[in-house]
Amino acid sequence: MAHSTGRKRIAVYPGTFDPITLGHLDIIRRGVKLVDVLVVAVARNAGKGPMFGIDERLAMVREELADLDADGTLVEARAFDSLLMHFCQDIGASAILRGLRAVSDFEYEFQMAGMNARLNGEIETVFLMASERQQFISSRFVKEIGRLGGDVRSFVPPRVAVRLAERFHQESRDGDGDGKKMQTLREI
Repeated sequence: MAHSTGRKRIAVYPGTFDPITLGHLDIIRRGVKLVDVLVVAVARNAGKGPMFGIDERLAMVREELADLDADGTLVEARAFDSLLMHFCQDIGASAILRGLRAVSDFEYEFQMAGMNARLNGEIETVFLMASERQQFISSRFVKEIGRLGGDVRSFVPPRVAVRLAERFHQESRDGDGDGKKMQTLREI
């Protein structure tokens, strides 16, 4: 799948992945068909106040990537804490892979792609539409549903569902759960 010049096509799929969802995995599975190397770039994003720390998020992404049939494409997860374009340049990426769920995503993603193109016109942004079954999934909604005692198993991989349940259970014990009903590990 390499260019005729022999250079590998490297793409970056950036996100917070707090946590990784079935929607993210759908984009990854489809993205590996387009490139030789796909780097799932996990943003530290401390400003967003992620539920899971960077090491936990990286571990979850790596666990799910280990089960991925990448059909010869190298897929890896790396943390980054810089401007995305700088990260892309540092690893030799020629593309940024982004998923679009709905029209509401488009405006934000369009602006980001335009800004990134101004920063480095050599790096293309490639959009993949979310699969019909995954269009509504967002990490934010998954956390909200789980925190309120809802079943998140149809939105995240099984190992992630267990980690979420553990975190919600811990929050309820620590008093961070606002007294709301939390799932226990036995319910998962």
